[in-house]
Amino acid sequence: MRGRLAGDCTGSHPVLTLCYRYAKNDITPKTAPRMTFFSVLLALIIEQVRALSPNNPVFALFQFHAETVAHGLDAGKQKHGILAWLAVVLPWVLIVALIYFLLYKVSFVLAFIWNVVVVYFTLGFRQFSHYFTDIHLALNNDDVPRAREILREWTGIDTVDMPVGEIVRHTLIHAVVASHRHVFGVFFWYVLPLGPAGAVLYRISEYLARSWSTPGDDRTAAFSTFAQRAFFVIDWIPARLTALGFAIVGNFEDAIYAWRNHTRQWPDPNDGVLLAAGSGALGARLAGPLAEPSSLDALAVGDSGPLTVGDDCTPRTLQSAVGLVWRAVILWMILLLMLTLAVWVS
Repeated sequence: MRGRLAGDCTGSHPVLTLCYRYAKNDITPKTAPRMTFFSVLLALIIEQVRALSPNNPVFALFQFHAETVAHGLDAGKQKHGILAWLAVVLPWVLIVALIYFLLYKVSFVLAFIWNVVVVYFTLGFRQFSHYFTDIHLALNNDDVPRAREILREWTGIDTVDMPVGEIVRHTLIHAVVASHRHVFGVFFWYVLPLGPAGAVLYRISEYLARSWSTPGDDRTAAFSTFAQRAFFVIDWIPARLTALGFAIVGNFEDAIYAWRNHTRQWPDPNDGVLLAAGSGALGARLAGPLAEPSSLDALAVGDSGPLTVGDDCTPRTLQSAVGLVWRAVILWMILLLMLTLAVWVS
């Protein structure tokens, strides 16, 4: 009876049939983990060869959608923020998921291409790495004013008369967090059964939490609260996995010690885990009073003192950070490859 009812229900509509088969795991292909590894690998290669412009049409359309919804629903209450968040997130996530399942029904190759496209658009390695590289080059050329200018353009903080050590420290802080939010967080949510829809969920949630709480924005505090809380929950596990990855590929003992003892020096728990572990893994002191922030106020440290692990930041630390991030990327890719091989063998 139950099977007949299910068959009658799903047979009447192709979308319902698709959802029912997915729920039964008939359409969750055994090849999905294989697709995951090669999709991420190809998207990373494409992004390194041709970085996606931050002003691309897809992002412009999404930004228009998000700002239109926020402007129309921000009435100063938290429930309006919840409705706005759902109104922005759900359409994009559902559309991406539906396109994937429909393409997979037609052709595995088409679904694979769709995955690569989605990962390419949700990754943002090159969207922040060029700032990091330009600051590094400026400091290597002893062009401190240029390094200050690039850092101010990237982060929005006041860099007037900022010494070299502070320039490096701020650069590292924002690079550690950006590498997680633009790379490792996307990896995590893409690997989950949600697939490309998970990557979109993470990217949109990160944007809304950041955009709707930017100082100087006209959003009310009550309206932006849910977006920040939602992203905190979504990012809780990925942040700790990224921190663990930094520890594994860096100075493990110092990273774990800093993670356990110095996370609270940053007000945001997720960023605190990342920065404490990153500080220990690099052997560099990242804690200390930050300049007045604008776009990343969650990184503000206030009057907290420096970590007791690591040395003062120098331009050479920037090169160490590059190595740390790439080793972490390789670690994640190896884990994905192992998952792929396990699926092939089974």
